[in-house]
Amino acid sequence: MKISVTFRNTEGENWHKEYVDDRLKKMKKYIDRPVEAHVVLSVEKFRNVAEVNLMADGLNVNAKEESKDMHLAIDNAIEKIERQLKKHKEKSRGHKTNLTRSEGITAISSFPEEMEDTSEMKVVETRKVVLKPMSLDDAMMEIEASKNRFIIYRDSFTENVSLIYRREDGLYTLIETNS
Repeated sequence: MKISVTFRNTEGENWHKEYVDDRLKKMKKYIDRPVEAHVVLSVEKFRNVAEVNLMADGLNVNAKEESKDMHLAIDNAIEKIERQLKKHKEKSRGHKTNLTRSEGITAISSFPEEMEDTSEMKVVETRKVVLKPMSLDDAMMEIEASKNRFIIYRDSFTENVSLIYRREDGLYTLIETNS
């Protein structure tokens, strides 16, 4: 673990560096890759601020804490980092490995009638939609102008996401969300 400590508005004291090193070395149990840690310790009037940034292969974890005591600020920032690392490690444990995925595929292929059902449920097209704020009347006019079957938009009055679509009989159906 490569640790760099930067001091702002204060003189760097050796015990600060040692304390940060000791606390961060305990994080090795959550990380199995080489890690760089950047720690910024600053003093602003009566506040002591500790910022910790951990970087590994594609993983960035940041925490910032302020307190009246520098030890407390460092401890709280590192506790935040520890919680984030625990959460990340549990997420990565929950994902299936390639071995289990391939076993699942062979299990499906052994039942051809079940495979026919799964082949019908595939995502064929993915679209990204920018939600425009508009009223219901504006959305209906845009459907008529563009000849699309549906429009997803943000209602300008309620700020909720809504969907309006044209049915086979030419009438419209409005679906509103409570977000």
